[in-house]
Amino acid sequence: MPNLLDPFTLRSVTMRNRIGVSPMCQYSSEDGKATDWHLVHLGSRAVGGAGLIICEATAVEPRGRISPSDAGLWSDEQIEPQVRINQFLIAHGAVPAIQLAHAGRKACTARPWEGSQLLSKAQGGWEIVGPSPIPFNDGDPPPHELTLTQIREIQNAFVTATVRSVQAGFQMLEIHGAHGYLMHSFHSPLSNARRDEYGGSFENRIRFTLETVRLVRPKWPDSKPLAVRLSCTDWYEGGWTLEESIELAKKLKAEGVDLIDCSSGGGTPKARVPVGASFQVPLAEAVRRQAGIPTAAVGLITDPMQADEIIRNGRADLVLLAREMLRNPYWPVQAARALGKADMLQLPVQYARAIR
Repeated sequence: MPNLLDPFTLRSVTMRNRIGVSPMCQYSSEDGKATDWHLVHLGSRAVGGAGLIICEATAVEPRGRISPSDAGLWSDEQIEPQVRINQFLIAHGAVPAIQLAHAGRKACTARPWEGSQLLSKAQGGWEIVGPSPIPFNDGDPPPHELTLTQIREIQNAFVTATVRSVQAGFQMLEIHGAHGYLMHSFHSPLSNARRDEYGGSFENRIRFTLETVRLVRPKWPDSKPLAVRLSCTDWYEGGWTLEESIELAKKLKAEGVDLIDCSSGGGTPKARVPVGASFQVPLAEAVRRQAGIPTAAVGLITDPMQADEIIRNGRADLVLLAREMLRNPYWPVQAARALGKADMLQLPVQYARAIR
């Protein structure tokens, strides 16, 4: 079996190791455009040795932002700042990826350090949309229920954002279908009470996702991998389940998806999530084994031996780190030394002494 420092190839794209930076919202964009903050934030992880760097959730339309300071690719003006960043990441050995997203009923909030509360129109807020008029938090205004025409418009927004992702030089694309955002909210009966072809049965609740993938895949180069992030369970009775995620993963594989990024939760504030070290790894392992598709494991993976065990035992093909990468952009260096694989990690020549 491969180890944490071995390369990993999807289609024609090879990552130098199995360590990835999970997409983490920075809430620091200007009109959806990346800034010098993003160049340093993402660039330092490339210099630090990560094989894959997934840029934060990037809205396909303004309504799809979590906050007014979210990243976006709904405009051509947002391409060039990403080009600059991606060129730097590639020059330092990392594969740049983008996560395209729509926040749905969890949109229109203040930034976390400003309280995360819903924004009023006077505060620059906008209309919140979802599959059904069911708010995320009890007492919040219900989201606008999307019409069939509006569903098509959002799907087309994913397509145009995909085209811009190609122009920006990304080498992998991930569609965000997790954490209670729009795509996941179609999946879950907790947020989807529709009575048309997008609600009710399992086949109807996954329709939005499958249709979006079918539209996006032809616009994304065949030589480059396509991933989907799923909340593999809602951790709540009556919600979306692991078994449904496995069945959806099989269908996504048939549509040309190459990797399932296995997360969980986010669909309801009432969930009781069993948070702990590697708590989501069994989800990635189940999807990988039962759906026959490569997976990424994410969630409180912090220790090199812990990460290496996940790869060596075939529980996932990639490990994605989030908070640990915020604490230590050079975690891959630490991991390579701890695992006795220092000779397998490639760093810029200026940092070569760090691996000795």
